Amino acid sequence: MASSLLNLFKSCRPFTPIRFSSFPRSQFTSHLRIQHPFRHGKLTLSRRCFTALSSSSSTSSHPSTSPTTDGGDSVSGGKELWLHNTMSRKKELFKPKVEGKVGMYVCGVTAYDLSHIGHARVYVTFDVLLRYLKHLGYEVSYVRNFTDVDDKIIARANELGEDPISLSRRFCEEFNRDMEQLQCLEPSVQPRVSDHIPQIIDLIKQILDNGYAYKVDGDVYFSVDKLPTYGKLSGRKLEDNRAGERVAVDTRKRHPADFALWKTAKEGEPFWESPWGRGRPGWHIECSAMSAAYLGYSFDIHGGGMDLVFPHHENEIAQSCAACDSSNISYWIHNGFVTVDSEKMSKSLGNFFTIRQVIDLYHPLALRLFLMGTHYRSPINYSDFLLESASERIFYIYQTLHDCESVLGQKDSTFDNSLVPSDTLACINTFRSEFIASMSDDLLTPVTLAAMSEPLKTINDLIHTRKGKKQPRREESLKALETTIRDVLTILGLMPTSYSEVLEQLKEKALKRAGLKEEHVLQRVQERTDARNNKEYERSDAIRKDLANVGIALMDSPEGTTWRPAIPLALQEPATKI
Repeated sequence: MASSLLNLFKSCRPFTPIRFSSFPRSQFTSHLRIQHPFRHGKLTLSRRCFTALSSSSSTSSHPSTSPTTDGGDSVSGGKELWLHNTMSRKKELFKPKVEGKVGMYVCGVTAYDLSHIGHARVYVTFDVLLRYLKHLGYEVSYVRNFTDVDDKIIARANELGEDPISLSRRFCEEFNRDMEQLQCLEPSVQPRVSDHIPQIIDLIKQILDNGYAYKVDGDVYFSVDKLPTYGKLSGRKLEDNRAGERVAVDTRKRHPADFALWKTAKEGEPFWESPWGRGRPGWHIECSAMSAAYLGYSFDIHGGGMDLVFPHHENEIAQSCAACDSSNISYWIHNGFVTVDSEKMSKSLGNFFTIRQVIDLYHPLALRLFLMGTHYRSPINYSDFLLESASERIFYIYQTLHDCESVLGQKDSTFDNSLVPSDTLACINTFRSEFIASMSDDLLTPVTLAAMSEPLKTINDLIHTRKGKKQPRREESLKALETTIRDVLTILGLMPTSYSEVLEQLKEKALKRAGLKEEHVLQRVQERTDARNNKEYERSDAIRKDLANVGIALMDSPEGTTWRPAIPLALQEPATKI
């Protein structure tokens, strides 16, 4: 059952970085075209340590989609990024081990079911980090694994009468579809446990050889009391530890907190041959082996949800340090939980909503905005109100930019960046400064999203007010503002393929939540128009309120009445909108 070694231990040519260009010194450019071809490497093993070695490669460059001038920002320009390090419990200035390059490993899902929005929060969080690192000019090798060998997978496969590996691969594919919907960039590589059994066995051998593990009846356990630094990530003392999540109580263990590196196969379970007999890996060993295979023992960022601090990441550190005395990850980054009624959302508690369930009613980009509307380290409470708020907000953003695009589309002339009025440039410069300051301060996405309000308001004033329509160089201002916001949305992963298309999709979702067809809404709009013409104002107001109750807002203008999605009146409550 062991997989072939072919194509293992690859390293990835990082994505093309996203950089700001100047407009002048204030306009953003975006590079969205992504490449992730692999380059082959080899594994070098020693008694104490192994590292992934690979040949060098150049990074392709692509033309910018925005007006280009000189003066772009880059890593060498001294751009700072501060990240909260769980290990030190404080924010630290990010300094990669290799100048201009970043290695990042994020623990992936255990693939036995559809993923819930707690998972979505993890991978949107690290997608934002990935995108911002690329914007700063770093070449990022991003590794995100799949756990496809696990007790939960085996139990689910037995329920369904399916092969555990086949079941897991099916849900890996479903997970990737969810990530695509949320506009999460594809990692450089997505290794699976079942493809890396030889490397896991080699790592366990090394830990045994170094005296940090012991064998019991075909099982192999890590001896936590052999490592004086055990607990340094979580801050837990060894005497406080006991058998934890996914760690069964076993009287054969020397210490209750000792955890399995290799487990003897039970009847009907998948197994692989090993020096200790037929069996399969324990949970924690997989990430130590796969991160070392693709990034080496020393790399920049290791991330995941806060629930992984202990025992998973604590045990990863123990394993890696036991195998290689030079093992070192610079920054441990963890995101907060998604909660429901102040309880962590999880499959085990049965209080979860799958990504599919949520995006059946809300646009995926509204879900992404909802997740970014709270700082990644804070808990975020799931509620219909907050999702409705995110949906309403993102509709406003795209409607504003669509209106801007429509005005600019009516003009045949080209725009000279140097002719942008000074007040518009001041607005852009302020927004740009707030964007850089907030994102560089541990990814303060809520501040970034709030900072977008002023340039959006300026666009609406230029389009819809009498004073704005008379502004000199109005088209140049609109072009500069739209380009600036578009490029920030790109960096945040919130840029749609088409403003008009995403607006229609948002309206379709709103109608589905309301249980209405657009024909019915338009009929009610006509009835209201007739009532107003007949001076039946109470009836007119009642129709407006009926629609508002289910999240359909009517907008009157000289051209007539239109509708847009809104927060249903029944859900509105005192709260801070995204």
